[in-house]
Amino acid sequence: MRHQTGEDDAFSRYQELGGIINEKDCKNTWARAEKATEFIESIIGQAKEIARYAGIILDNSGGVDPKVKLYAVLRADNKPEDVKHHHSQMSDQRLFAEAL
Repeated sequence: MRHQTGEDDAFSRYQELGGIINEKDCKNTWARAEKATEFIESIIGQAKEIARYAGIILDNSGGVDPKVKLYAVLRADNKPEDVKHHHSQMSDQRLFAEAL
């Protein structure tokens, strides 16, 4: 999430790492993930299972791991009708990679 000096730096780093979600949607998703307190349990379970399989250790000490929160917000999004490509069309694994 935003662990750098600012949103612009965080988005630049996200792009350097191969992120494909546009800047506006990315920043909007970060903000929603930070504020989110309730999640669909099956989506949380998917993220935890993907992380376990990949050997990624999650930090749930402050509640839901921020990576899992971000994945949950992305996975719960619906594709708008006027958009050709949307992150909701990604596989679970690809979407979790975006959250990382």
